[in-house]
Amino acid sequence: MAVNWNMAQFIRSAAKPADFPRDGLPQVVFAGRSNVGKSSVINRLLNRKNFARVGSAPGKTTHINYFCIDKKLYLVDLPGYGYAKVSKQERDRWGRLIEAWFADARRMALGILVVDARHKPTADDCTMAQVFLNSGKPFVVVANKLDKLKKSEVDGNMLQIFEALSVPGSVPLIWFSAEKGDGKLELLSQILKHLEV
Repeated sequence: MAVNWNMAQFIRSAAKPADFPRDGLPQVVFAGRSNVGKSSVINRLLNRKNFARVGSAPGKTTHINYFCIDKKLYLVDLPGYGYAKVSKQERDRWGRLIEAWFADARRMALGILVVDARHKPTADDCTMAQVFLNSGKPFVVVANKLDKLKKSEVDGNMLQIFEALSVPGSVPLIWFSAEKGDGKLELLSQILKHLEV
């Protein structure tokens, strides 16, 4: 399927399940903890600076944001998890919203778990990896902030990410730099591979 990535449109912020689009377009969903750079990854894929809103403070994405690409698919930005300065009530609301989204995973073409290339994945990252595995749908792990790693650290960090997340070796791990563009072509290739023709 040919996709014009420049034809990107923000559709809506879903605050409740009734707001989820149900038009049958395939959905590529991005999950990750607050401040891991999910919005920056989306912006890099689309060659836009501030298309997906990049928060100056973590926890800015409080709803599920939908971006329609070329009228062929949605990129779906889930609220970031693990941010301590948000009230427990608000975190619980995000959790329920995300659970509701995954309750009907038929709409998901591909899951993208964004983790920090520099650090061992958190317990929340591991939980999210299991949610993706349990969905039965394909997913990839994107290790963002590659530009902040020394070359000598890459192999060890890759092993650390795989071991912590306990994902099968068949799950691709893409080294990514939203800052410099490393990994962009690999991630676009994975997305296109899993879109229904």
